[in-house]
Amino acid sequence: MLKSIATFIVIILTVTLSACVSPTGGLNPYVDGADGYKFLYPNGWMAVDVKDASEGVDVVFRDFIERSENLSVIISDVNKDMDLSDLGSPTDVGYRFMQIVNQDTNNQREAELISAEKREQNLEDYYLLEYKVKLGDNQYRHNLASVVTKNGKLYTFNISTTESRWENVENRFKTIVKSFTVT
Repeated sequence: MLKSIATFIVIILTVTLSACVSPTGGLNPYVDGADGYKFLYPNGWMAVDVKDASEGVDVVFRDFIERSENLSVIISDVNKDMDLSDLGSPTDVGYRFMQIVNQDTNNQREAELISAEKREQNLEDYYLLEYKVKLGDNQYRHNLASVVTKNGKLYTFNISTTESRWENVENRFKTIVKSFTVT
């Protein structure tokens, strides 16, 4: 009888503690009030200086230990009246990004669009894109992107890792890419 009660208490504690685990645990908020966006990023990641980066790159974070894991936000100008749907469907935009990567012969990369979907948050439409990218040296990367337009700007949030690490970070990265919002 005492064993049954003890077992019952352990089960209740386990269920209760499991319910308290947050999907955003171990993530830090980043807010850029000047450019109007925010997102979550993992503990142990740090901002990287982007002064010499490509035009439009606003911020880059990199994992301190797994240095190949990174995220970035790129901001581009678009027509002020342009809505995300004016760029096409999620699949259209995903294929267009894929073609840009594949046409750049200097990078020696081949991108493959895995999925493209639309989601709405705070009355804004976001396209969530997933890619597998083959690098020139037979290395593979896995990328997730969130794309949105607002006030004449196209925001592209991208998070990336090696394909060999993808299974370990997939759920966390999907939470992070969905945390990206414009304000």
